[in-house]
Amino acid sequence: MMKIIQPAVLVLLWLLLCSARIKDVGRVEGLTGVQVIGYGLVSGLNNTGDNQLASHTVQSVVNMLKRFGLTVPNLNPRIRNVAAVMVTATIPTFSKKGSKVDVVVSSIGDATTLQGGVLLLTPMSLSDGTIIGFAQGPLSVGGYEFTANGARVAKNFVTSARVPNGLILEKDIEAKFFDNQQIRIILNEPDFTTSFRVASTINRLPRLANSAVALDASTIQVSLPSGISQQEIMSLISQIELAEVERDSPARVVINERTGTIVVGGNVQINPVVIAHSGLEIAVQKEVVFPPQAVIALYLNRGMPFDSIMKIIVREQVAPSVALDIRAPTVQDIANALNLLNVSPRDLISIFQALKESGALQAELIIQ
Repeated sequence: MMKIIQPAVLVLLWLLLCSARIKDVGRVEGLTGVQVIGYGLVSGLNNTGDNQLASHTVQSVVNMLKRFGLTVPNLNPRIRNVAAVMVTATIPTFSKKGSKVDVVVSSIGDATTLQGGVLLLTPMSLSDGTIIGFAQGPLSVGGYEFTANGARVAKNFVTSARVPNGLILEKDIEAKFFDNQQIRIILNEPDFTTSFRVASTINRLPRLANSAVALDASTIQVSLPSGISQQEIMSLISQIELAEVERDSPARVVINERTGTIVVGGNVQINPVVIAHSGLEIAVQKEVVFPPQAVIALYLNRGMPFDSIMKIIVREQVAPSVALDIRAPTVQDIANALNLLNVSPRDLISIFQALKESGALQAELIIQ
């Protein structure tokens, strides 16, 4: 018997409102870090690098060897142990000369894997072409790929990797965050309510009364006292970052139909509603039809197969209607009410969609 049922695993998360530090909901303007990029070569590959048709790899190897005083014939050399790669990194603001930063390496040729490779000395530059450091070191792939006689076993992607602490800075990364006795706090997720709460929280801090104003849904401007030292500026910024504020999140229900995951936000409300839902199970059975006893031997002697028929059985689970009447709903109230339905995750997704269509679900429904 074959049952046409698609099981699903439900991960139902109920997100509650809670306070968070200002440094966790926003950042000081100007402290976003710096992105750098470079082009380099990875050597030491076990015949899994770019082939000789990748002209940029061949040219890069030839140019590199010329720097060491070696002359390479004009014929295309076979360099399957080398791959051309792009190297990227994001350097935190205020990183100083000599600081080490992880870099990400990705193949730009037809290399099959970067396992066992070593990134050769690669200059890293800003968007304007200024070189600020060099990256080098062994690669950490975080996966594997093995092929033999047409068979392939792989885990994760093996054409990209990381070099821990591979980039060593040659210059300081400076930033301008304090201008005209003012700093600005930029929220990670713009919201007028959260922006107002952040400004109100800052105004209650010592020495910062009436210093903050919310300019828009994502920007809070803070005026620091005049005549203070650099150390006092750092102290006040630290107080602002550590101050706790209550985030206001929009009412959302996020549904991932592929995995059966449902995430319900803390501000979600459900109006009084009646829900009737039933499950459907389809079973397909195969039955063998035996001929009369007189001809069974004839069937066996001649090797003739017995006849068979397919039978389809439909079972519908009739469930009583359930009334959801949630007067002052909390997330736990919604959880308890939905548990009364005693349905599968897939059915619960359908119920949420129906609740939205009926207007009973007071939240934004996001389906992934």
